[in-house]
Amino acid sequence: MHHMSSVAQTVSGIIILLLIAAAVMAVTRRLHIPFTIMLVVVGMTLHYLENYLPILEPLSGLQISADLIFFVFLPTLIFESAYNMDGRLLRHNLIPVMMLAVPGFLVSTALIGISVAALTQTAILGALLLGAILSATDPVAVIALFKEIGAPKRLTILVEGESLFNDATAMVVAGIILEIIHVGSFTTTEAVSGMANFFILFFGGFASGWIMGMLAALILGKVGSVASIEITLTTVLAYASFIFAENVLGVSGVMATLAAGLTLGNWGRTKISPAVRKYLDHFWEYLSFIANALIFLMVGLRLDLGGMFSIWKLLAVVVLAMLGARAAMIYGLMPVLGRIHNQMPVARSYQTVMFWGGLRGAIAVAIALSLPVFENSEIISAAVMGAVLFTLFVQGFTIRPLMQKLELDRPPLADQLARLELALGANLHARNRMSEISRGGLFSGSIATRLQSDVMIKMDSLHNELDELRARELDPRQERHLLFMRVFADEKACYAELFKHGQLSESAYRELTLRTDMLLDHARYDPSFIPDRTRKSFFRILQEKANNILDKAPLLAPLAERLREARVARNQEEAWGEYQAGGQVLMKLEQFAKVKAFSPELIGEFTIIYRNWRQHSRSKLDHVAEQYPEFFNAMQERLGRQIILQAEAEEIEEQERQGALPKGITEQMLTEIEHDMHAVENIEPAGLHIEPGELLRAVPFFSGMPPEAFARIAAQMRLRTLSEGEVIIEQGQLGKSLFLIARGVVRVSRHFDGANTDLATLVAGDFFGEIALLSPEPRSATVKAITPCSVYALDRENVHQAMEEFPQMAAALNEALRSRKAEQEKISRAGSIPGQEG
Repeated sequence: MHHMSSVAQTVSGIIILLLIAAAVMAVTRRLHIPFTIMLVVVGMTLHYLENYLPILEPLSGLQISADLIFFVFLPTLIFESAYNMDGRLLRHNLIPVMMLAVPGFLVSTALIGISVAALTQTAILGALLLGAILSATDPVAVIALFKEIGAPKRLTILVEGESLFNDATAMVVAGIILEIIHVGSFTTTEAVSGMANFFILFFGGFASGWIMGMLAALILGKVGSVASIEITLTTVLAYASFIFAENVLGVSGVMATLAAGLTLGNWGRTKISPAVRKYLDHFWEYLSFIANALIFLMVGLRLDLGGMFSIWKLLAVVVLAMLGARAAMIYGLMPVLGRIHNQMPVARSYQTVMFWGGLRGAIAVAIALSLPVFENSEIISAAVMGAVLFTLFVQGFTIRPLMQKLELDRPPLADQLARLELALGANLHARNRMSEISRGGLFSGSIATRLQSDVMIKMDSLHNELDELRARELDPRQERHLLFMRVFADEKACYAELFKHGQLSESAYRELTLRTDMLLDHARYDPSFIPDRTRKSFFRILQEKANNILDKAPLLAPLAERLREARVARNQEEAWGEYQAGGQVLMKLEQFAKVKAFSPELIGEFTIIYRNWRQHSRSKLDHVAEQYPEFFNAMQERLGRQIILQAEAEEIEEQERQGALPKGITEQMLTEIEHDMHAVENIEPAGLHIEPGELLRAVPFFSGMPPEAFARIAAQMRLRTLSEGEVIIEQGQLGKSLFLIARGVVRVSRHFDGANTDLATLVAGDFFGEIALLSPEPRSATVKAITPCSVYALDRENVHQAMEEFPQMAAALNEALRSRKAEQEKISRAGSIPGQEG
């Protein structure tokens, strides 16, 4: 073969490996064989053929190294897994995942190290290093199998989550042990220092990755829908987070990339343009394919089977110790965890799969290749390679039969029902389409009738299968919960579609999705689930508390008011989204009724629930329209403009697909529409501000005050914009403000003898809390907004300052308030409860 430069030879070698990987992928998909395991087999075969086949000569120059795995392949694999991980499901299973990834990892390391040191001639530190390397799992083949057979999502998150976090633990612990080996001594001080160093590296890496992920998400939200820029930024994030953490901060690069991927894939996903998300998913899936393909092929190419056979006795001990430690960790920690933490226990069948599916792979190989020269370092590297090979071939090839035996190869009940429902819906659509074609007169009636009959036979078979499944595995309560999960998933899909088309802002979309996720979680984990639409998300509660804190700082009160106004606007968006989602779910329930996917009684119950919920959303919109007509109209106009611009963009994209317009022209037109869309989104709706002077004149004890005092007081009134259900004042709290209602309706209630009693309903022009202007007495009742409201607050300090300057105002105010208080006391003595808060 003609002599090639080193660069050309490397490129040629990579091209050959990618071609081989593609061929292996095609074969393994057809034969249902683990892809990564077959790559190692093919790599080993190529190792023996490269000396005989000239076309394979470029492979001889390819060397797998620790730096290649750490800085080229590992960021891709970690980021791709973290980006696609369900953060909500991980959060629910975080304690078992972290128990396995940190305490469990340390237990496994100790058990392997002690066992190997006791049964062989290996020094204890070298044995512990071996234990740390082999306690890191890399179940790529197992996760691929889970996706293929539709394994339970909780099992997948436990296995994949443990793998991601213990990769970081392995690198940190192995580094600490290597440092001790280098120093040559181990004292209590060094042990404490090592533990502190572990936490700094582990959590410091996570913190740095989280910050970089947040920054990247914020930047992505500003760049617009440009696929090249957004994909480039995610690639930079994956590698920059790893390199910055490792080389600049000196913390765990794996944890940094993991945190960056989780942040961008969950919180930051809404910052990525909807049109780019699918491209981004395919891009990272392909990068992950390349990384796995090259790693496992090159491992197979460079495996030294002779060296492994020479230490077969040590290797046997290492494998047995590794399996024993894994079993002790899984079967020992999981039951304990179920008793000490209030959550659904991990089933024994899951534990068995987690034990046997804990394969070793890229991280173990990378750490082994990076070991410095010390006593028995070569033997440890060979033992690691042998153990990795054992897990790939023995455990990797037997995990499928094990899952079949444990009956974990079947999709969960919800997925089985969804499959049948979708199949019934598809066949119903096919039957209707055939009827349309036959009515055209150009298709044979006899053939159409026969094909329709075939479809009906298939639908009858699916109905029988559905009835058998319902009778065999479903009781009415399970069916009810499964239907809740289906309709909640449809709600989320509707919100995503509205957000994609610009009809929901990011903040409204995020709040609606969080609320639906809360309902989904309750439906999944709580057997006594009853849907509660009034529950607020954690972030909404946090926002309200922050607003209350800002209110107490005079300089920050305007900021609090702007945040409240934004929330009122967002509440209307959310009500609009809920109304649309309710309609979508009602249509889906009609479809379920047609294909008999669920019992008629259950569909009828859910239809009533969603009609009521949709009507409630409509009422919220009507309240806003009634109380704030200018604001409502402004919001409607903004939404209408967004819908028009989105429709224009869709039509331009369709014309480009049909070839009616050149790509350059469509890109320019779409850029202009995107610019217009951003301009529309940034329009601040008007109509929430009301002149306070006219309200103040309606208060009897202010009507006769001097004009100067009146102007002074009016200027010091603070506007507060309130959402439906927000508490304005609470019974028992010390009062300091009078409130005047500009728009909206509030309800006054009192807690008395263990019960809440409604006292009065106040509307625009009314006022409450006036006694607080005289003295800081406890509030005698609670006042809550029952529609969106705008109220003006007047503080006691401001009134007292005006009273000092205008004594006649003080006399009038004291007299009016004394009369008001005497009136309330008279009513109380008569046995009635006052009708208004003082």
